[in-house]
Amino acid sequence: MALAVGTSIAAIPSSLSKSSLGAAAHKSRSNRSLTFLPVRASSDNGRRTPGGGDGISSVLDQTKKEITREDVLKNQAENESEKKSVFGAVPSSGALWPRPEIERRPETGDRSFASLMAFDGAGPETINGRLAMVGILWAFAVERMTGQTVAEQLYTPGNFGLFNFLAVAQLFAYASLVPMFKGESPDSRSLGPFRAMAERWNGRTAMLGFLALVLTEFFTKTPVFHMM
Repeated sequence: MALAVGTSIAAIPSSLSKSSLGAAAHKSRSNRSLTFLPVRASSDNGRRTPGGGDGISSVLDQTKKEITREDVLKNQAENESEKKSVFGAVPSSGALWPRPEIERRPETGDRSFASLMAFDGAGPETINGRLAMVGILWAFAVERMTGQTVAEQLYTPGNFGLFNFLAVAQLFAYASLVPMFKGESPDSRSLGPFRAMAERWNGRTAMLGFLALVLTEFFTKTPVFHMM
């Protein structure tokens, strides 16, 4: 016979005879009082990893890459693309744009909304790229099913395309900004081929592709994906 205590099992000594246990039970009934011992099941169910966390936390921890101030300063000093902007301007401290990497990164710089969503902040390209990837996939699926162009999906009376777009845009913007407010840029997470650089290139390609899709449909008045 065993008594459950917390998450462990405490064995009752075998020296206690059935008669003594019966007497104890009779005495408890005579006092008309019951004692309930809470039993708490272990939450890991034996699935804890050697590292001490559960399976999901362990996988998420493996995707985290620590970006230190020293790493940023080293890259800022050695990377030629960090010494001047794409328009030739030299980053200067305290400027609205372009700012040195140490000031614009969520890990080492200002994490305010204005800073993250500035022209050289971590937010705009990340959010726009993700929305473009979702948008071009969405346009492909809906055009194949309905034969409507992107403009028709958004503005035709009775369609909820514009409402759906605004809802998805807010969701993706929120989900993208929350880690940045906590000091994580997209560069601080990677899992196999899912890296920040791959996401940026995919996002840039999707933005160009979505723009080309909208312009083509505007001039031809024909859904591109429906013709495929």
